[in-house]
Amino acid sequence: MGKLTYLVHGPRVDDERKVPDGRIGRLARFAAMGVRAGAGMILDRDAGNTAKQAAEVLGTLRGLAAKVGQMASYIDGVIPEGQRDAYEAGMKGLLAAAPRSSPVQIRACVEQELGAPIDRLFSRWSDEPLASASIGQVHVASLPDGRDVAVKVQHPGIVQAVEGDLSNAGLVEGLISAMAGKRFESKKMLAVVRERFREELDYGLEATRLTAFATLHAGDPTVRVPDLIASHSAKRVLTTGLVRGLNFGEACAAGADLRRRWAETMWRFVFKGTLRGAMLNADPHPGNYIFHPGGVVTFLDYGCIQEVEETHRGRAEVVHRSALARDDAAFGKAVSILVRAKPGALEKLAIAYSRTCFEPLFGSPYRITKDYAASLVYGMKDMAQAAKKMPDDQFFSMPPEMFFTNRLQFGFYSVLARLDVEVDYAQIERGFLDPPAATAKAV
Repeated sequence: MGKLTYLVHGPRVDDERKVPDGRIGRLARFAAMGVRAGAGMILDRDAGNTAKQAAEVLGTLRGLAAKVGQMASYIDGVIPEGQRDAYEAGMKGLLAAAPRSSPVQIRACVEQELGAPIDRLFSRWSDEPLASASIGQVHVASLPDGRDVAVKVQHPGIVQAVEGDLSNAGLVEGLISAMAGKRFESKKMLAVVRERFREELDYGLEATRLTAFATLHAGDPTVRVPDLIASHSAKRVLTTGLVRGLNFGEACAAGADLRRRWAETMWRFVFKGTLRGAMLNADPHPGNYIFHPGGVVTFLDYGCIQEVEETHRGRAEVVHRSALARDDAAFGKAVSILVRAKPGALEKLAIAYSRTCFEPLFGSPYRITKDYAASLVYGMKDMAQAAKKMPDDQFFSMPPEMFFTNRLQFGFYSVLARLDVEVDYAQIERGFLDPPAATAKAV
């Protein structure tokens, strides 16, 4: 689901609205946003008003529409530089919370999914949501045994809303173009994108993946995964232990040593998940982290997970190991194999772009900055433009799973840039890559 902070002092959400779920109605809202806001996104003088208008429309629509707005609001390089500050300010409300669903609807959903009345399921239930997001909202409750829990409940009508967005070719293809470039689109990539976003509607699947990440990171002193309460979870309801700690804004204001330790934990969680667990957690939204003393981070959301096929995982590990060895020749060869490149100019561009993406390992210790994070988005756009003119015998389409790799990388680096610390990322990776996995190999 994403975009939720499980904090007792989280944002107050008091804007109760129904999710527009009809395809025609949602398209009409998009059209209205284009008329009211489209020109303003280009002109600096109106950027602030435009962002507020976009937040109003996207926040009410929720679903995939809200995700697009949220991604634009924190990924460096998506919004033109001259409009960045105004857009971030205008989208602040969307980042913090989307409009909520009514207590009556939420209670009905919980009771239907869990098969019992609220007062039998929980000894305490708060109708006031802790946070509301694109797919659902979180309520604080207590189990009969006294444990405090966070209960994530889907917005009524959200399934129809997401399906409406996924059938909107312009919205989905525009999202892919922003992350991978228009010529790189393919039916396989569109299918992967639609499948991942549909999976976010299944909290039962999210519970399974939360458990897999908890198993992978078991024993890690600084990585925490919320406790799953399986007895109180179903397809549209997910109950976990309530997590208390600092939110992302508070973490960014902490001392440099603590910020560095948090960045180390986050890097290990992301890349150990991919390279050892074959699971790419592709939603690095700032609201998905809770920060604690000693470099401990709780990772909240497991709705958008790209399972990594073993051959691709093995090839990705070779890329990482080549970067750790600072071997440019081996790195270039490994990248070419990973992206299934054809010899030629586009292959060289892909290798050069990937080399820039891996600078935190080649140049470790490294400080990820907003400018660096934005340069990756600009570099992808430049490569996409060059691909348009590439002859067919040199053009190749990116593997479909690369869309979510780009989404993770752009967003994760933008998050790390706000922690603003120098980190020895290479040392972190060596800690979980050595010794090599039994199945790791160059393919």
